[in-house]
Amino acid sequence: MKRTVYVVLGALLLVSPSAFAAESIRDGYWEITSQTEMPGMPMKIPASTIKHCYSKEDVKDQKKVIAREKNCTLTDYRVAGNKVTWAMKCTGQNAGTFNGETVFSQDSYASTMKMKSQGHAMTVKVKGKRIGECPKK
Repeated sequence: MKRTVYVVLGALLLVSPSAFAAESIRDGYWEITSQTEMPGMPMKIPASTIKHCYSKEDVKDQKKVIAREKNCTLTDYRVAGNKVTWAMKCTGQNAGTFNGETVFSQDSYASTMKMKSQGHAMTVKVKGKRIGECPKK
């Protein structure tokens, strides 16, 4: 079960940037909160929040942003207005199938990803919001 949670967290890094598929999404410092729902779990998995800096280069090629893992292949990708839908298949340690939908505005997005991995089905809901410029290094 612990390994499954790590797979989910790894997948979150794949899905949250998917909102950057449209030109209207801005680079900058983002706060990304995710909530995982897993049928059959005796308790609710706590939400997690990360902060991540996306550069102009990060958001330039949306397909590479979605499938950042070398063992993952984007199998479907569609943009309709402010909504991006996609499907992905991963092999190796994070083997599984993933599909998601992200609805975004310039400085925020909401995403839902369904995944099947290691015999488990999960739904991950992600909300991101731009909180400013990236911190100086």
